[in-house]
Amino acid sequence: MIRFVRGSVYSFGTDYVIIDCNGIGYYINFTHQNMISLGQNVTIFTYQQFREDAQVLYGFLDNRELELFEQLISVKGLGPKTAMNMLGAARYTDIISAIENGQIEFLTRLPSLGAKTSRQIILDLKGKLVEDEKKAGGKNSIALDEAISGLKSLGYKAYEINTVLPDLRKMDNRSTDELLREGLKLILQRKGG
Repeated sequence: MIRFVRGSVYSFGTDYVIIDCNGIGYYINFTHQNMISLGQNVTIFTYQQFREDAQVLYGFLDNRELELFEQLISVKGLGPKTAMNMLGAARYTDIISAIENGQIEFLTRLPSLGAKTSRQIILDLKGKLVEDEKKAGGKNSIALDEAISGLKSLGYKAYEINTVLPDLRKMDNRSTDELLREGLKLILQRKGG
């Protein structure tokens, strides 16, 4: 199974990218053309689908987006193309937030999703997309644990905190206050604020 492709962007269109990996061109279904440019070196995380008539690669710039994609296609009646359209139309953190908060109206605004499929997504995935911080990446420093507690006390949900945790772990030598400020800044940036 091909889990990622690393190489340079050879060409791309509205729903695909071709990555040149040592002279081999990988055609990957991809929806984030605004985040790449010709000749750029990239790592695309991939899901490989085997069908009777083809082997298809679906690509993502972030491993967490790939994980959400795999969760979405586990929902009855939701295929890879619909999941890709969802992730192309909204940030994966917004989709997780909508699922966790039961926001059917947000999901129905996404391409190819009706109310019935949106309800099924919430029914199947609510509570399963929130990652336990301890499971996510080993032990945290005392300062980082205190910063996480501070973010929770300010009303931020676990899934919002988990999106910034990898960045905060890289700054683990900072004080609780500095980590809390950075966490707030990162969460607001990801929300588009």
